[in-house]
Amino acid sequence: MTKVRETLKTPKRKKPDDQSSPSPSPSSKSSKKDNVSATPSNEPFPDFSRPTAEECRTVRDDLLALHGFPKEFIKYRKQRSLDHIGYENDDDDSSGNECCNESVLDGLISTILSQNTTETNSQKAFASLKSSFPTWECVLAADAKLVEDTIRCGGLAPTKTSCIKGILSSLFQKKGNLCLEYLRELSIEEIKRELSCFRGIGPKTVACVLMFQLQRDDFPVDTHIFQIAKTLHWVPAAADVKKTYIHLNRRIPDDLKFDLNCLIYTHGKVCRECSGKGSNKPKKEQCDKLCPLLRQSSNVIQQQQTQCIPT
Repeated sequence: MTKVRETLKTPKRKKPDDQSSPSPSPSSKSSKKDNVSATPSNEPFPDFSRPTAEECRTVRDDLLALHGFPKEFIKYRKQRSLDHIGYENDDDDSSGNECCNESVLDGLISTILSQNTTETNSQKAFASLKSSFPTWECVLAADAKLVEDTIRCGGLAPTKTSCIKGILSSLFQKKGNLCLEYLRELSIEEIKRELSCFRGIGPKTVACVLMFQLQRDDFPVDTHIFQIAKTLHWVPAAADVKKTYIHLNRRIPDDLKFDLNCLIYTHGKVCRECSGKGSNKPKKEQCDKLCPLLRQSSNVIQQQQTQCIPT
């Protein structure tokens, strides 16, 4: 499963995440708390008007034409019941119904296993964990060494084991069972508070669970998306990841967030030039040096230079 990568450090007591959240989708539970973070005082760049809705839509369309919709995300798009057309590889995906069997807890654990490793290795680690332990209760009761051996192919086995067992233990103490399905009934702000209380869970992991497992309109920011946002001048040059996340969730229309996030993430793995890797040679497939995002970036720079010329 491909999700936004988040650096996994040695577990330590984590304070509740106070990061502002994006506006909820129309399908999410109505709550005044969801709108608190939309106040101007919490805007990191209140005078920065990019990206516009039109720019977001153009990038979505350009990347869709260039790459097609990424197959690994089709099952999540189907789960969201979005009324999209024109994705030719929808019918080619044989795993379109797999998402129906994925619980919120499964998604959270698989996201943890995806940190600091390759997509292939994280998938192997999750499959190994699920096949070795039939239930999450078995993982919680198992000796840590056994769990480590099971997920070792995903890297950082001791750290990830400690994080996973800590989450399971905290969840059982809090709820009396190992199930996170109750999150589906909460507002975005409530979900963030719930997940951020677990040791080792940071804002990017929370955003992934919101977007993929809970079908909320959120826009996670990983390294690829952060670099491309800067390439496109969608955030000021001095922006950090946290402020980029807040800003993009304000500016990007809810109905474009899911598709745009999946497409930019996929493009970032392919076009090393616009993702800030310092080379125009793609990793996996052909990507023209003047890709649509680089052309758009060049146009923005030219516009800015023109505006600075005295009349």
